[in-house]
Amino acid sequence: MELTTMKTRIATSSSTSLRGLKLAALALGSSLVLAGCAGNPPTEQFAVTQSAVNSAVSSGGTEFAAVEMKAAQDKLKQAEIAMHDKKYDDAKMLAEQAEWDARVAERKAQAAKAEKAVKDAHEGVQDVRDEGMRSAQ
Repeated sequence: MELTTMKTRIATSSSTSLRGLKLAALALGSSLVLAGCAGNPPTEQFAVTQSAVNSAVSSGGTEFAAVEMKAAQDKLKQAEIAMHDKKYDDAKMLAEQAEWDARVAERKAQAAKAEKAVKDAHEGVQDVRDEGMRSAQ
């Protein structure tokens, strides 16, 4: 009977240490994976963001959505600084925010231009009506 108890104790302690070893290996592996992700510069996001900012500028964002354009450009500069400091997670987050600010500026500029075109068209129609009324009299 004593022999059986001894085997049980040995088996329990070895499975406990094996479980601890597995957990340690899992923790180490997870931290290496996370460290690997944090170490990659977000160059693709920077390219997308720069393209969005350029597109917003081309569509008149600086004129029709100055606040959003300034926010996009400021965040892009902050992202570049974070990238230089190798703070890649911060750089990616700021670049994403800059991209969306630029997209908002572009849409706002497009909406403002469309609104102006509609207003000009209404004025043109009114001018034609006025001219028609004058010639009818």
